[in-house]
Amino acid sequence: MSPDRTPEEREAARLEREAKRAVKRGEAPPQPPQKPPPKRPQKPPPPPKKPRQAKQPKQAKQPVAAPPAPAPAEPRAEAAAQRAAKARAILHRRREARKEGDKPPRRPARVIALAFIGLLVAVIGWFVLSLFQPLKGDGEGTVRVTIPRGSGVSDIAEILEKEGVVNSAFFFEARVRIAGRGGELKAGKFQLREDMSHIAALDLLEEGVPDDVVKVTIPEGRSRAEVKRALPAGFKGDYVVASRRSNLLNPRDYGAKGARNLEGFLFPASYEFKPNRHVRRLVERQLQTFKREFPKVDLRAAKRKNLTAYDVITIASMVEREAQLPRERALIASVVYNRLREGIPLGIDATVRFATNNWARPLTQSQLSIDSPYNTRSRRGLPPGPIGSPGLEAMRAAANPRRTGYLFYVVKPGKCGEHAFSETDAEFQKDVERYNRERERRGGKSPTNC
Repeated sequence: MSPDRTPEEREAARLEREAKRAVKRGEAPPQPPQKPPPKRPQKPPPPPKKPRQAKQPKQAKQPVAAPPAPAPAEPRAEAAAQRAAKARAILHRRREARKEGDKPPRRPARVIALAFIGLLVAVIGWFVLSLFQPLKGDGEGTVRVTIPRGSGVSDIAEILEKEGVVNSAFFFEARVRIAGRGGELKAGKFQLREDMSHIAALDLLEEGVPDDVVKVTIPEGRSRAEVKRALPAGFKGDYVVASRRSNLLNPRDYGAKGARNLEGFLFPASYEFKPNRHVRRLVERQLQTFKREFPKVDLRAAKRKNLTAYDVITIASMVEREAQLPRERALIASVVYNRLREGIPLGIDATVRFATNNWARPLTQSQLSIDSPYNTRSRRGLPPGPIGSPGLEAMRAAANPRRTGYLFYVVKPGKCGEHAFSETDAEFQKDVERYNRERERRGGKSPTNC
């Protein structure tokens, strides 16, 4: 021990040695005693200002005692203490840096990593399910799809997606290529289903269209009697009898009160069957298609007019017969609505044709005067029921007609079936005269052609 070192220097040296030993043992260095270091001699601070007080008699100033002189060893002790503090700080920072490298990853990093892994698993699972579709069935409804000759797998996949047969052209094409069946797909007209599984659609496309298929196309608006006459060979049974009633559909559910048959519910479309099938199968397919398509009609406007779904179907059946141009469906429906509101007979000759089953020949005066609830020339209001089975667009027009003031319409001569609409009887009579002049010029033939 050097006799020249002060107690403070010896204490600082001791603390520095203890700090080095603690670092080697992996412990925290000992902290110096919380004692402020001695201050260098400095001028004493000025005394605080006293608040002003009332003037008092002056007193003699007291002499201020000078601070005691600091010990001469204090500057050396202060420097030693500062060096020891710096050494401890450096050792502490190094130790903390080593400990920081051994710390486990922070919790947010683990959460992000787990979330990423979970997302990756979900994406892989979704991809596998979309590709192989283990829970997908054979689909529903009927979709007619035409595959042109020379179509590749990509072309076929896009056609199927567009028609609603499959959900994704990408996954269908990938499934076909994974199965190695891309060269087996055939061209032709197929009867597929909506929302089919990839394998179910693939099987039908590989099978191709059989040669012994009976195809029947039923146009919009045709009555049951007309459909019966137009059916191709290959069906058994009487279509009119088979379409009287069915367990698949009850007209009362649509507001019909005493409907005698399924007229109006036999949805017009193209259907394919094996030969020698009974016409009941055709009726069932038509009813199933109607139940799938009719919910696409918005009936809110018609219900505000106190019209039932059956009334809308009835109006649509007349619109289907009267409108030769698609853009005029909503206009003709507006005339029906306006006449119903005014209490004017509808005057639609198609209802008389339905009552007399005369769809091709000119109507005679006796037929126009027939005593029938379907004679809308002599009776007000709607006929008892539809006069045929309308298509979807006619039903939409009947449920949401154009807002007009029209009460009359007649064919424009030589305008490809276009009609002249009018709001007053005077305008209507002028249009009728023009029609009659052209009809006489053509020898009594209707001037509806272009």
